[in-house]
Amino acid sequence: MHALLVIDVQNDFCPGGALAVDGGDEIVAPINAAMSSFDAVILTQDWHPAGHSSFASSHDGKTPFETIEMEYGTQVLWPDHCVIGSQGAAFHPELDTDRAETVIRKGFRPGIDSYSAFFENDQETVTGLEGYLRTRGITDLTLVGLATDFCVAWSARDAARLGFGVTVRTDLCRAIDLDGSLTAALDDMAHAGVRISG
Repeated sequence: MHALLVIDVQNDFCPGGALAVDGGDEIVAPINAAMSSFDAVILTQDWHPAGHSSFASSHDGKTPFETIEMEYGTQVLWPDHCVIGSQGAAFHPELDTDRAETVIRKGFRPGIDSYSAFFENDQETVTGLEGYLRTRGITDLTLVGLATDFCVAWSARDAARLGFGVTVRTDLCRAIDLDGSLTAALDDMAHAGVRISG
């Protein structure tokens, strides 16, 4: 079985949002159109409590896009975004959420960020997605969404490492591209065995 994994198509990552990705809203309609081609559709949702440790506002003297060292490694500090229950955390209003069979929420633990749909950023704490896919008999994943160089890339690499067949449709993704992060992410995904298309 082949599932479409739609990463973080939320208001805060679209134009006008707190952490807007250029063109983030442009992919919504084509993602909706692609859904019928898959055996299952799964959505992920960034879901942070107020005051999350990945927010620059939680660290005195720090500004968005600086980095700090956390127990689990280097962490980019972000503007406050996708706060639980906020309009920014909601899915883009035009995304066809009715097609989704499940929603994986991530980043809700206050002390650790979560880019990947499979693991928190410590690469140990699981989200439960792998178990869901295994019990459903899903062996292949196509990833789309926001942002190519962070949550999509981390999810794709983890999926490949876990033994799934993985494709990233770059035409149905948009990137932040922070200091060359897009090129690095594409190289990392290819090295991990992820098929890049689009």
